[in-house]
Amino acid sequence: MAVKKKSAKPKTAAKKKTTTKKKTVSRKAPAKKKTTARKTVKKAAAGKKSVARKKVATKKAATRKKTAAKKKAAPRKKAAVKKAATTKKIAPRKKTATRRASSKTVSQVGPVPGITPYKEKKGEEYMNEDQVKHFRNILLAWKKELMEEVDRTVHHMQDDAANFPDPNDRATQESEFSMELRARDRERKLIKKIDESIEDLENNDYGYCEACGVEIGVRRLEARPTATLCIDCKILDEIKEKQMS
Repeated sequence: MAVKKKSAKPKTAAKKKTTTKKKTVSRKAPAKKKTTARKTVKKAAAGKKSVARKKVATKKAATRKKTAAKKKAAPRKKAAVKKAATTKKIAPRKKTATRRASSKTVSQVGPVPGITPYKEKKGEEYMNEDQVKHFRNILLAWKKELMEEVDRTVHHMQDDAANFPDPNDRATQESEFSMELRARDRERKLIKKIDESIEDLENNDYGYCEACGVEIGVRRLEARPTATLCIDCKILDEIKEKQMS
């Protein structure tokens, strides 16, 4: 009976050892969880760093492309600047051409733009047959245009005349008609002067000053075909009018 009791003691010791091992294992388990959390944090930080590095790399690549494009565009800009300098040198010639064209148009401007100005010849007489024909054509064409405008205003006033219910509309219509009638009155007086100048052409008195008898000049008559005074007499007449007023 004594031998059996001795053999029972070591079994309890073995049991205690197993329990201690289990306890140690259960204590070590949370350490593994901490290590996995640290690994995940490290991976996230590494991912952020890689993203930042990629952004920096893309920015550097974009700047490199821009610098390369600028280097390529530099010679093109130089060539464009050279072309602009050459065109600036040629520009004054174009301006002279436009000036010549403008002088032609200015010479053609007058009471009747459709008729070209008279070209004087060396040694020709003043108010010869060609000049008389030229100024007769100008006067007749000018008179025709004025008469056509008179007819237009008459038809316009007959067609558009209406009794508007609004007093503002009536007032605007009356002001327009009054302005047209004033213009036509001036043209009526001008038509009388044109008829007088045509009579002077028939009597060989056209183109000479009424005050001093000097030649008025072809260019002055083209600008103002109904002129009856030379430039000097006209200036004196204007000075007298200012003094009298």
